[in-house]
Amino acid sequence: MAPFLNFLKYLIPFSIVLFVAQHFIVSTLFADIPFFYSTWSIYTFHIIITILSYLFLLFVNKNFSVYTGYSFMGISVIKMMASVVFLIPLIKSDTIDRIPDIAIFFIPYFLYLFFETIFAIRLINKS
Repeated sequence: MAPFLNFLKYLIPFSIVLFVAQHFIVSTLFADIPFFYSTWSIYTFHIIITILSYLFLLFVNKNFSVYTGYSFMGISVIKMMASVVFLIPLIKSDTIDRIPDIAIFFIPYFLYLFFETIFAIRLINKS
């Protein structure tokens, strides 16, 4: 339980700072662009998927510590597929310019992936 609480101790401030920064940027610099997804929905997706994937990594590390790295790679593929499923309504929409919507989704996606990679490496090195 301690590794998960340590993870949350860093994830919550990280998420708050990213959310506030992106919300400020979207509402001030890109106020004239109508986005398909709200900042709330994007960050809700990222936070939930990151917590679930780290819980899975903790489970694998506790029971099958040799396979923690492989499970991290597998969960990364699953996260990418979940991201595509999350973006299907945008892809099917009549929105002409999807690039801003894709950017405001994937910039935090890669930041959360980097964050999770740091904690996965720490978890692997402790085993």
